[in-house]
Amino acid sequence: MNERFVYILLTDTGTVFTKTIKTYTKAPYNHSSLSLDKELIQLYSFGRKKPNNPFQAGFVQEDVRNGTYKKYPKTTCALYEIQVSPRQYQKIERMIALFQKNNKKTIYNLLGIFGVAVKAPFEPQGSYFCSQFVAEILHRAGISFWPKLPSLVEPDDFRKVLASNLVFEGLLTDYVAQQK
Repeated sequence: MNERFVYILLTDTGTVFTKTIKTYTKAPYNHSSLSLDKELIQLYSFGRKKPNNPFQAGFVQEDVRNGTYKKYPKTTCALYEIQVSPRQYQKIERMIALFQKNNKKTIYNLLGIFGVAVKAPFEPQGSYFCSQFVAEILHRAGISFWPKLPSLVEPDDFRKVLASNLVFEGLLTDYVAQQK
């Protein structure tokens, strides 16, 4: 079986940070994550390391049953499926392993979010925001949807380009319950 898939999860937790971003973007989802499986067990992004502290952020393996998502049970989401080659899947796995290994050397690219707003990329080494991370991983695996830099990709860009690949939209808790 040569078919492999990765998944893009877009979410809206309703946090103050999300509401602030939403004021600017007007998009329904303002956080993106990359999953190696449909059950969202291997789910990665740049975001909160601790549910109660939005200022401690960086590379995270997210848990849809606990952590931040448990703290915000009314989180809405859209899940998109992307078919990839076995080689692309392996590249994605290797890159995520590198992020895991170098976790302490990465930080959240808060200034990069402002760069997106003014269309000026801000890319300090080892620094990412959520959609930049997802776009960078896909780009390095040979999957590009836009001619723009990963540091200018917004979560809503995934929603727009992957509309026909929608697997689920609704409450994240409903999706998680279906996967049991």
